[in-house]
Amino acid sequence: MTVPGTVVQRSEERAHQRYGWLDSHQSFPFAGNFDLAANAHGLLQVNNEDVVDIGEGFDMHQHRDAEIVTWVLSGTLVHQDSEGNSGVVYPGLAQRMSAGRGILHAERNDRRLPDGTRRSEPVHVVQMWIPPDETGIEPSYQELPIGDELDAGGLVVVASGLPRHRGDAAIGLRNRYAGLHAARLQPGRSVTVPDAPYGHLFVARGTVDVEGAGLLDHGDSLRLTGTGGQLVTAVTAAEVLIWEMHAGLR
Repeated sequence: MTVPGTVVQRSEERAHQRYGWLDSHQSFPFAGNFDLAANAHGLLQVNNEDVVDIGEGFDMHQHRDAEIVTWVLSGTLVHQDSEGNSGVVYPGLAQRMSAGRGILHAERNDRRLPDGTRRSEPVHVVQMWIPPDETGIEPSYQELPIGDELDAGGLVVVASGLPRHRGDAAIGLRNRYAGLHAARLQPGRSVTVPDAPYGHLFVARGTVDVEGAGLLDHGDSLRLTGTGGQLVTAVTAAEVLIWEMHAGLR
């Protein structure tokens, strides 16, 4: 049984690590030997906001049994993996990698322009992890542009495994209990948090006013348990990421 409630996590309360070329803010304990499941909220185990310097990034490394959603806020991130998938992730492109039984991938801010030079800006990205329903599944990769839908100003399904989103979700998740929504809001525009046993709202940019919680700024998040339906109104131009989760890990 979940006990209804809301918990605000301010941006400065996140773990912050600087690794030279990587500036990382982590809403959940991530680096080292942390137990991701023990520190999860609902199904959400990782919510990292990273800035990667030009020409830098993560070389080939392994994941398994994780649904990894990557959301770029500015710049571009080059993806390559051991299953032969490759692509350039940019703002408004939904991307999901199912690590399954094991996959190697690399993510780098290393996009080349037609004249051979690199893009001249850091990449600002949010990466989120949830577990799959089943372990040891076949790895897979999916991406889809949804920028036009976001620019309309409503709540857009980014990725979902929820049965009601079949045919509607931008990309699928191998977890039937979770869905990720996003909204780009101009000042005064509002969206409503879906009602679910667990929810997580992250302010990716700007400032919003959340009914019952007050003002949340860039980097702040709201953890919801047994509640939903709150109105989220942009105070400045803002972008929010909202997880709707109908199961938890604890």
